[in-house]
Amino acid sequence: MTTQADVLIVGGGGAGCSAALHLALRKVRCVLLERGLVGGQASGVNYGGVRQQGRHPAELPIARRAREIWGRLPALIGTNCEFEATGHLKLARNATEEADLVAYMEVAKAHDLPLRMIGRNAIHEAYSWLGPTIVAGSLAPDDGVANPRLLAPALARAARAAGAVIRENSAVAGLAHDGAQFTVQAAGETFRAPALLNVAGYWGGEVAAAFGEPVPVSPLSPNMLVTEPLPYVIEPNLGVVGGNVYLRQIRRGNVIFGGGRGESDPGRPAARPLPHVSLTGMNLALELVPHLAGAQVIRSWTGIDGEMPDHIPVIGPSRTTPGLLHAFGFSGHGFQLAPAIGAILSEILLDGRTDVPLEPFRIDRFGPQDPLHG
Repeated sequence: MTTQADVLIVGGGGAGCSAALHLALRKVRCVLLERGLVGGQASGVNYGGVRQQGRHPAELPIARRAREIWGRLPALIGTNCEFEATGHLKLARNATEEADLVAYMEVAKAHDLPLRMIGRNAIHEAYSWLGPTIVAGSLAPDDGVANPRLLAPALARAARAAGAVIRENSAVAGLAHDGAQFTVQAAGETFRAPALLNVAGYWGGEVAAAFGEPVPVSPLSPNMLVTEPLPYVIEPNLGVVGGNVYLRQIRRGNVIFGGGRGESDPGRPAARPLPHVSLTGMNLALELVPHLAGAQVIRSWTGIDGEMPDHIPVIGPSRTTPGLLHAFGFSGHGFQLAPAIGAILSEILLDGRTDVPLEPFRIDRFGPQDPLHG
């Protein structure tokens, strides 16, 4: 059986489901192929931070656009995915880290990102639950949090309602391009289209390599934990300079935190958190919020994302194959960007342009790669 479409999408994370939605809203026949369930890897197992603060300057235009979309998710997909503008409070634990926060204020100003620097006395007065090692913080009031389990499925439902075909449990087994059409084999079927979107997360590297564009993408498995419900006191989403721990509390009281990396086998695919990494994360979390001492950790988890050497994704047109667009390798911080990535890909494909600068994300920025080892 062969299915003809206008666009094929490989990968059912937030970016892929957003692309399907934005294409379907413009009456484009698109088929999304996902090897498991939508949102089953990085898009669904991440921390849930909806953060602009602290991003690489090249990502900030995308993050700013994404934040606007997050604000109107209910109108777009019928749910806010538990998005809440709690603010993102990035903390400094010494003078060097405080200097980093001060320096980033200029980056934020250049991109019209509102930030407020808070000194030692003021931060402990405003957030009395912070530990004594905190010397300063930077607050991004428009940032927040959301439930990562909800975003990709909600985008997929809205895409289906707009006419997109979403095929779960459809691992891609073959990719080809004949100069005019892409042919993709998945779940015993053949799919053809003149355009292909590669939004396959870590496995996006394999898709790119199939078209002569190998890149040095590696698997990234953030180590995540959650506590039992506790009295709700931690409103902002917390991060630190250096990023070795991050922490937030949801309204029902559970504290979600992470730090370090688990282990993974992308070939299966499978991933798991590691006990010693979890213990380190617990100690770092206690340094930020000492009253968490004695709280019971009730679950730990991880998943698989793709990480690039420069920690920013590949986004934009293929340099080898007309009609192929890439967006993968988000290096652990693609959740907030996902709604905008789909919109940007649809614009490149249908309008030939987008208003977001994509030059820093070119797939060929790494130079020639060994096709076997990246």
